[in-house]
Amino acid sequence: MNEELKNKANTIPDEKKLKGAFFAAIVGDALCLGSHYEYDAQKIYKAYGQKPIEKFMSPGEMMGGETHGIGWGQRNYHPGKSAGGTTDYGDYNILILEHLASISNPPRAFEVAPLLPHWMNRLEHSWGSWICTMTKETYSQVKNGTAVPYLGGISNATAIRHIAAHSYYETEEEIVDVARKAMFTHKDVHALGGGEFFARVTHRVLRGEEPRSAIEDVAILMGGFFEEKVKQAIAKYEESIDENSDLSKEQFCDDLAITSMARLWDVGRSEPIKVGKASPTEGTLPGSVYFILKYADDENGLKKALQANAMVGGDNASRAIAIGMVLGAYRGVDAIPQEWKETLTQWEYCENMLNKLPLIKK
Repeated sequence: MNEELKNKANTIPDEKKLKGAFFAAIVGDALCLGSHYEYDAQKIYKAYGQKPIEKFMSPGEMMGGETHGIGWGQRNYHPGKSAGGTTDYGDYNILILEHLASISNPPRAFEVAPLLPHWMNRLEHSWGSWICTMTKETYSQVKNGTAVPYLGGISNATAIRHIAAHSYYETEEEIVDVARKAMFTHKDVHALGGGEFFARVTHRVLRGEEPRSAIEDVAILMGGFFEEKVKQAIAKYEESIDENSDLSKEQFCDDLAITSMARLWDVGRSEPIKVGKASPTEGTLPGSVYFILKYADDENGLKKALQANAMVGGDNASRAIAIGMVLGAYRGVDAIPQEWKETLTQWEYCENMLNKLPLIKK
């Protein structure tokens, strides 16, 4: 990070960028509701009229009302949701926003224990989305009196939930703390590290660093697995835009690129899971970075990235949160198409809460 960016490190970002980070992630998630867990990109392409998705759809819309979640079976994964609603990834970010808005006067440190009653109430009464295995396991732990430091399971799935914290806390380390605590249902180092990675990148992009620079800087800072995954994503992105590469000539270039960046996982069911498109961080992180890099410099790149990600399928909603928060921080809320603003079910509800958060109030 150069001296100019260091001087900006603890400045308060523009309100439009803060709202861009939050809403681009939520919009991206909602755009995936119709195809979430459908692993056949060609099926999505045909169902959506052989063109990129333009509007929000209900779960499995145009695909018989269900999607093919490899390893989990054909089903409607979000039976309580309709077009313009969010998947469980969006739900969790709205949950954290609700909690932060409730402790905004005066501002307080983020702790998991005060969040748990609200989280359990939402799960029991007004969720409507897929409830993941780690959420179920943690819910059972809380019911049985498990202490907060021991909550969570071993899933390596990325589950970013902290986006609203960028409008609440000023320093990068505070944001990282919230990113990790908000994933209280997970213990795996890669899952928690994936949340930290995009927290750091978004914090820096909000303060003026270019997305690729921020991604490379944070990769070096975190090292190991995270640095290797970023290198992999950069190589695949560069291959995809190289006119001389075979990949660049493929109709389903993005699908092949994402699938290629992690192993096939044979879990003993009817077919192996394409981990590059699934929930584990080993695929979600480089997949998200791939889309960010591919569209960051395009004036309409936010829209195109969210569309392209949705069209690939798999756990596209997980990737949408990471892609949306980074490119939304970069381009600002005005880069979100007006139609998506008007048809996102909870836009006004979320904006009213965002306006209560300390950095936006400032």
